Amino acid sequence: MSDLQPTVASWRDQIERLSEHASPCRYLLPAKWKVMRENALAFLDQHGAEAHRLGWTAEQLFGVHPEHGFLRVEYAGALMVNERPVVGVEPDRIVFDRFSGYRTKPGQTWGPPVWEFAARAR
Repeated sequence: MSDLQPTVASWRDQIERLSEHASPCRYLLPAKWKVMRENALAFLDQHGAEAHRLGWTAEQLFGVHPEHGFLRVEYAGALMVNERPVVGVEPDRIVFDRFSGYRTKPGQTWGPPVWEFAARAR
């Protein structure tokens, strides 16, 4: 993935470093995490450059609750709430096949990216 922008390549590297076989959070089943991880990598390959250009941050895409991980979705980034593939990225939403994830929710607090949460849990 040498053609990725440095920020997007860094995000991809961080996701790749998380095992597909071990969930980074005790509240998320490994099988569900495996699919979420695969979709996050596909998102970065297909839409990462555009998301970065539009100003999406690691927290808005990959954030989880700082203490409870995937258990508290009100802190979650758009890619950390489901295991559906992304079909498009827009300035204020990530489009999935059946719904959208927005970054413009009033009062939204973003958690740290999942890789930071996983590093703290070790």
